Amino acid sequence: MSNITKGIYQLVEEANQIVDEITVCEALELYQQEGVQFVDIRDIRELDREGRIPGAYHCPRGMLEFWIDPESPYAKSVFQKDLTFVLFCAGGLRSALAGRAIVEMGLSKVKHIHGGFAAWRDADGAIQLKD
Repeated sequence: MSNITKGIYQLVEEANQIVDEITVCEALELYQQEGVQFVDIRDIRELDREGRIPGAYHCPRGMLEFWIDPESPYAKSVFQKDLTFVLFCAGGLRSALAGRAIVEMGLSKVKHIHGGFAAWRDADGAIQLKD
């Protein structure tokens, strides 16, 4: 028997109160707009297997906070720019939790795609397969 007091779906629901969850249609409208950076937080094996959204910056979920914090030795310059970050994962759960974390870190222009990469693929969004 589990002793947890909150499950993943409650955590995601709470995250969606903090992070702007957008539809795939809204994501398609934002795609490749100036000032918008898509961020793929899936594992590299998922990208290799399913493909990637061209132009999306790959940041594995486990490194996200480290790559965002300018004081971190792992900081990446893309996260130091004044951009709107559109996060996505495979189905929209990890990206909600990741979005909440980075909003709590102080980034305010953060969105995540409801349904994630699967919704993007189903909507015929651009996908680049592994060479």
